[in-house]
Amino acid sequence: MNTSSKYFELVPGLTICRALTGLWQIADLERDGNKVNAEQAALAMNAYAEAGFTTFDMADHYGSAEEISGVFKTNYSKGKAQLFTKWVPKPGPVTKETVREAVQLALGRLQSEQIDLMQFHAWSYAHPSWLDCLFYLQELKEEGLIKHVGLTNFDTAHLQIVVNSGIDVVSNQVCYSLLDQRAAGKMSELCLKHNVKLLAFGTVAGGFLSEKWLNKPEPLLNDSLTWSQMKYKRFIDAAGGWDKFQSLLKTLDSIAKKYNVSIANMASKYILENPAVAGVIIGARLGKSEHIQDNEKLFSFHFDEDSKKQIAQSLAGLTTIPGDCGDEYRKPPFLTASGDLSHHVESFPAPYPSFAGSDGRTKALSGTIWEDLAGFSRAVKKGNRILVSGTTATHGSKSIGGNDPAAQMHYIIDKIEGAIQSLGGTLHQVVRTRIFIRNINQWEPISRAHGDRFRDIQPANTMVKAEIIGDEYLVEMEAEAMVNE
Repeated sequence: MNTSSKYFELVPGLTICRALTGLWQIADLERDGNKVNAEQAALAMNAYAEAGFTTFDMADHYGSAEEISGVFKTNYSKGKAQLFTKWVPKPGPVTKETVREAVQLALGRLQSEQIDLMQFHAWSYAHPSWLDCLFYLQELKEEGLIKHVGLTNFDTAHLQIVVNSGIDVVSNQVCYSLLDQRAAGKMSELCLKHNVKLLAFGTVAGGFLSEKWLNKPEPLLNDSLTWSQMKYKRFIDAAGGWDKFQSLLKTLDSIAKKYNVSIANMASKYILENPAVAGVIIGARLGKSEHIQDNEKLFSFHFDEDSKKQIAQSLAGLTTIPGDCGDEYRKPPFLTASGDLSHHVESFPAPYPSFAGSDGRTKALSGTIWEDLAGFSRAVKKGNRILVSGTTATHGSKSIGGNDPAAQMHYIIDKIEGAIQSLGGTLHQVVRTRIFIRNINQWEPISRAHGDRFRDIQPANTMVKAEIIGDEYLVEMEAEAMVNE
């Protein structure tokens, strides 16, 4: 990938500006309840487009960003810009009608007949509705309402499930910055293998990665900050604190002077040079704070080896952000503006229905064809024990994960986690797992998938080679959890 080029062909027929303009700040500008003037904001968008920054990123919950973009599209763009949005449904079951309504709502707001890129976010992988959403979005793509489907905040394991399950996605939008290097390892490797491109947000950390904050006292994390600043102050804290952050800023400042660019340019360029990254998303407060001239400099320089070495040495002094991409929205520490999910979701419904059975037992059913055929439950709770049946990578009548043993294993663990949650337990309460594999030569990717999910739990475990029913299945697993009454 030519990192000096301002444009990149994401997929045939869709060329984007590699510095995307992010519109999350619209929600922050409207947090007092007053809407941004759509005509004025659209005019500000046009200034970016006229300068060649033709790609805009938004979501259904970014205030009135989609409506503003619709005004821009109708009055100024004339089809010369790319409008990317996201669908972030509430946790719980979905129907085809629900998905269609969400897409049609976005189309109406964008004043468009087709969405250039619809990016999907899932709050919980234990609830299987996330797969329903993607299969339904793919149907709407084939119908022509969506040009391309992408993901946002997916971790490596679940991107692996998606790309091996016949779902055609072109991108994954994740937090990726000098402060947050989670996407630099396994995520980038998987994306390069399957030709899925990363769209990186947070590269300037809400403006903290700039001269404005060099040698400045640490700000208080409160409502005086913008939502973006509140979010990325939490990342700074998680990465080791203000003193380490200042050390990074000083390193970047000295290198920036050599290239006659800004610290923000340095921070975004470093991420752009990852071959898995198609573009970086740089936020704009339309009508309040634009960065058009500064963003132009992103494509004016390349790092020499000494500069890369200095930056790498400075990054080595930071604390690694825990987990995988997107974990900040699914498990503590919640690195969100509020520090929890209170601004996003109200509750998480049980993944599977549960029913009272005989002699004090409760059963959970996942709805696969096998449960009806053979007359068994996905899981049964009796006393403080939850016993989960042998589970394969099946969702309804669909086989999930294709021929990838690790992808199948990760989805099996999702189903087991969902079954345990539906009976009042958690994956951390698992004390025993048994794994049956068809091909002994696939023991390692299956074991590594188990290790990724159970590394901090370490239940008793057995793995055996077995003849598994169903030619499409490479692995089967059962589990047992002990919960407090």
